[in-house]
Amino acid sequence: MNKSKKIFVVVGSFLALFALVGAVIGGLFAAGILGSEQDDYAGSGQGEVLFTISEGEYGDAIASNLVESGVTKSFDAFYSLLLEQPEIVFIPGVYKLKKEMSAQSALDALQDPANRVELKATIPEGTTLKNVYKILSEELGIPLADFESAGATPSNFNVPAEASNLEGFLFPATYTFSPGVTADTVLHTLVDKAIATLDEVGVPVEERWDVIRLASIIQRESGPIEGDAYKVSRVFHNRLDIGEVLGSDVTTCYGAGLTGIACLDITQAALDDTTNPYNTRVLPGLPIGPISNPGALAIDAAYRPADGPWLFFVTVNLTTGETVFSETSAEHDAAVEQYLQWRRDNPNAVK
Repeated sequence: MNKSKKIFVVVGSFLALFALVGAVIGGLFAAGILGSEQDDYAGSGQGEVLFTISEGEYGDAIASNLVESGVTKSFDAFYSLLLEQPEIVFIPGVYKLKKEMSAQSALDALQDPANRVELKATIPEGTTLKNVYKILSEELGIPLADFESAGATPSNFNVPAEASNLEGFLFPATYTFSPGVTADTVLHTLVDKAIATLDEVGVPVEERWDVIRLASIIQRESGPIEGDAYKVSRVFHNRLDIGEVLGSDVTTCYGAGLTGIACLDITQAALDDTTNPYNTRVLPGLPIGPISNPGALAIDAAYRPADGPWLFFVTVNLTTGETVFSETSAEHDAAVEQYLQWRRDNPNAVK
């Protein structure tokens, strides 16, 4: 074979090889293995899809789930973007996306906090268990019966054995949940926060029951003046130390089914009712259970009362929360008269 024929054969072989490689690459693109423009949707999509990123899911799982959810067209179209931007971080949660989005549009949407779907519920300090369930049901869209059922067995939660329900352990705060959350998960979240707060305050496990019972009373008895909670706590500690009844109207009202301002006009008969197990006017010691769900300040006050000799207190101005603390009965009687005079001077202040 002459030299020119050899060159032709070599060139021809290379051309054949390139043709073969081209065919293979084309086949890979057609098969979606290497990806192509045809493997991606165009535009920002249509309709609506709620897409969930679970805890511990990474880019490959997210890319696959997007395809399965009908959001993106192919795994490669989305995953190739992640390879180009390894710094991207995904936050677990539920996101509002669309059907048939381009990979870039889907990625942008998942990085935009505005697309994250969240359910929020705010529990004010001092809310009773019954009203906590009501708030959670209304704000999270979960049937009230689900909360009542989930909380019916307190032994399923990390609460003291003495607890007959979850009163006192549903920590007041603002919570954020993802759609689809269950009542059981919600209640565990609130209880876990309460237990964590007790631990942060330094309350020993064996003292949780007493501290949360006292904190629940302090929460309802204290006004807007922060330091007063610690003084109210001292009054109760002092009375317990000398074997005196707590004499708290709010515990008695709780047991009598009176809430809010209705407690201001509780009858003498109710105050004398010995069948009310929460009546600390006549029964010694702490009530049989918490009467509300206290916040961190009330819990801290219950465990760390202020120093002082007081045995009585009364709020003399319901608008400002001004409270008078007294050491003797005579001083307290004078303060009570001050409160009654304020009520006479402000008949429309409390309705």
